[in-house]
Amino acid sequence: MALTLNSTHDAARRSWIDSANVPDADFPLQNLPYGAFTTANGHRTPHLGVAIGDKILDLHAAATAGLLPASVAGACQEPTLNALMAAGAGAWSELRARLSELLGADSGPTGEPRSRVEACLVPQRNATMHLAARTRDYSDFYASIHHATNVGSMLRPDNPLLPNYKWIPIGYHGRASSLVVSGTPVRRPHGQLKPADAPEPVFGPCKNFDYELELGAFVGPGNALGERIPLASAPAQLFGVSLLNDWSARDLQTWEYQPLGPFLAKNFATSLSPWIVTFEALAPFRAPALARPASDPAPLPYLVDHDDAAHGGLEVTLEVWLLTAKMRLAGEGAHRISRGNFNTMYWTLGQMLAHHASNGCNLSPGDLIGSGTVSGPSRDSRGCLLEYTWRGTDPLRLPNGEERKFLADGDEVIFRGYAERAGARRIGLGECRGLVLPAA
Repeated sequence: MALTLNSTHDAARRSWIDSANVPDADFPLQNLPYGAFTTANGHRTPHLGVAIGDKILDLHAAATAGLLPASVAGACQEPTLNALMAAGAGAWSELRARLSELLGADSGPTGEPRSRVEACLVPQRNATMHLAARTRDYSDFYASIHHATNVGSMLRPDNPLLPNYKWIPIGYHGRASSLVVSGTPVRRPHGQLKPADAPEPVFGPCKNFDYELELGAFVGPGNALGERIPLASAPAQLFGVSLLNDWSARDLQTWEYQPLGPFLAKNFATSLSPWIVTFEALAPFRAPALARPASDPAPLPYLVDHDDAAHGGLEVTLEVWLLTAKMRLAGEGAHRISRGNFNTMYWTLGQMLAHHASNGCNLSPGDLIGSGTVSGPSRDSRGCLLEYTWRGTDPLRLPNGEERKFLADGDEVIFRGYAERAGARRIGLGECRGLVLPAA
């Protein structure tokens, strides 16, 4: 992925909105992530918005007021980001530059024009967030070699990785209809499960309920059926990322996944954070793709690109926090379980995209690519309880004395993410939250 920095990334710039300038704010001027929202006393149809500090700039209102480039004004008045995603990288950059100008303390309008921008601001506390894109298709990958090795070690101790893992980005088709925005409760699913000591399966509620910490990447313009997307074109095709929780029913999965892979163990719900952080905002945090040992096979030519090798990785820190019902009742804060970094992934998001379309599969604006569980080399960087508790044999021990092998009803899982690097302004991905409800 090409690494392009411009004035919108300048770490010294500040916004005239004070809350955007607070140290470690998720949404400073350098971020400008997109979302969709409604307000109780305002519009019922979602408006697109941009997070700035603790405010949202209403793009529909800004476009109506003539504050945005004419080339994207119509797309900004849609209820989802799909039209903007389809507009392409040039339009994305033009809009970002204008937003940075409107909201920057050094370049923003003054006097009466500034009041026109202020009239388009909404406090985040007054907004209800919705899914920002209309996703027609969702595919989930398995791109962390640490996760794949850990899970494989539980099933095949002598041969954890299957022969194809280092050759091909492994993925499967997810269920777009059950994507939900952060804050939506998730009900413990039912399904077939077969205890190891039982002669036959039974139907009932999942017992081994789990989260999976992932990044979700949204597709931009896409490609026509039968056409491919070269890896070198990934920067023009990937719009932005959100936190993604690929909830998993591990006991259902153990019974059903052979021979065709995940089905009911995954398709009941996938949670997304409400804000989509653009790849342009993440430009200062691009990193080299994971260095592979000399003994590993080189990727096939269609999965090789100089820019992707140099800049296809992302220095994004990802955290998992847990708030149990008992902690909530006692007024305690959430406990951080793990912290990892996306730069440990074996395959880049660009490689996942290029592989997905390598057979001519058509991708559309708003389609979603899940990275797969993001896990690192240490226990405290593992992105799911299956790994953290080693299939329940080494429970998570919480400060209040509670233990978890897998999630309990009433547990709330919270993902947080941010990118930081010397010389750049820290930007955040916000939160992705989900409360586990009892099985119906």
